[in-house]
Amino acid sequence: MLREQLNFGSKGFQAIPNLPFLLLPVYVFGLNSQGEPVSAFADKFYSARIIDRRDISADLWSFRVDPGGEFPYRAGQYATLGVVTPEKHHERPYSIVSAPHEKNLEFFFELVPHGQVTPRFHKFRVGDEITMRKTAKGNFTLDLSGKCANHLLIATVTGVAPFVSYVRSLRREWENAKSSGANRLFILEGASRSWEMGYSAELEKVAGEVSWLTYVPTVSRPWEDQGWSGEIGRVDDLIRKYTDMWKLKPGDTKVYLCGHPNMIENTRGIVRRRGWEEHSIQAEAYFVPPRHDYTTESEE
Repeated sequence: MLREQLNFGSKGFQAIPNLPFLLLPVYVFGLNSQGEPVSAFADKFYSARIIDRRDISADLWSFRVDPGGEFPYRAGQYATLGVVTPEKHHERPYSIVSAPHEKNLEFFFELVPHGQVTPRFHKFRVGDEITMRKTAKGNFTLDLSGKCANHLLIATVTGVAPFVSYVRSLRREWENAKSSGANRLFILEGASRSWEMGYSAELEKVAGEVSWLTYVPTVSRPWEDQGWSGEIGRVDDLIRKYTDMWKLKPGDTKVYLCGHPNMIENTRGIVRRRGWEEHSIQAEAYFVPPRHDYTTESEE
């Protein structure tokens, strides 16, 4: 198993059983108390085993993984996941869907056809293993300082992942009477088609059971989703409507943006023009498009 190869071996690459195209670098740097070789790779990484896979659409899916060890984190943080090939160890950060009280970790993926990680993850099934750094990172966490009672959460597709973690965490505290429900969450989630919203059923269910969560999903291509009868339009086009409807004001509401960088840029501009200061806006883009090189353009 991959976990065993992380702990033992000789310098070089070793093949992973059942995953012949993946190779694992194992570098011996010392011996443990039993005189067995210890890997430098294992010192920084877990071998996380996939215990559940849910296919949401042709290019969207989720994994639940057993990290293989302790992995403390806060709702909204991310884990660095990867695969090892003969050329290199490919890694990418992925927001954690699960809440810290859950035993296993959950992730929501979108296939990037020419990417280095998701095309490989897309082929994986239950029982396969991926690498995971042992430390969670990120500051995209819910502000529970009490400065703002309202939290406006705006996401596109996989950008909903940290918001699901927020909801699961708050619900756990609310059920255990550790939260009064004073922090109110308003989620506006957008996708091209309804089936791309992989956690809409869960969020709608929770919203119907608690007073502190309001959830509105919206579809931007309803002509491709004939069965959709909900809200339509891009999330950035609906901000004015729902901030007014929900009576959200800059003085009592913090804004959280997660997903496509264009949505984040547009939405940031809209809420800034409506009075929100930069310190009241948190954003996390899931990929950053190449910067435009203006130096190559000639002046007119």
